[in-house]
Amino acid sequence: MLRLLDFSLALFGLIITMPILLLLYAIGLFDTGSPIFTQERLGRNKRPFILVKFRTMKVNTASVASHLASSASITSLGSFLRKTKLDELPQLWNVLKGEMSLVGPRPGLFNQEELTLERDKQKVFDVRPGITGLSQVNEIDMSTPELLAKTDREMIETMNVGNYFKYIFMTVAGKGSGDRVKKL
Repeated sequence: MLRLLDFSLALFGLIITMPILLLLYAIGLFDTGSPIFTQERLGRNKRPFILVKFRTMKVNTASVASHLASSASITSLGSFLRKTKLDELPQLWNVLKGEMSLVGPRPGLFNQEELTLERDKQKVFDVRPGITGLSQVNEIDMSTPELLAKTDREMIETMNVGNYFKYIFMTVAGKGSGDRVKKL
């Protein structure tokens, strides 16, 4: 049921936001010269997949979790995209392909060993990762791996259609801070 919702909403979302996607892509060309950011992430059953986002950091920024990145790496456009969460829109493609869900645990990086270990303990990898979820709307990020994994598990255990839409609406309404970065 949730996969059908994911597919339908992602397809609808891509069609409706296409003008915005194209505009942000064009602006991004002037901002960094490379507006699309791709990164290998851990998906369901720890299978790798390529996550697609709008680039918010300079092209040569190291591939680390956001909380380990420097705020000096974020471009002016990137700051706006993060604040409005528009940088996440291209992930609708990942949802359409079945690699992600609209709602689920945020996919981690392969080098986040502590987070991967905690998520293994909580069986978080049994579900598709998501664009948003309980942790995101409560501003729990990857800097607290044990809390994040436990919150992801809580979301998985209580997931239903009502909570699915609740987390989406909370995200769209601006709940949660997005990915935090180190302040310089």
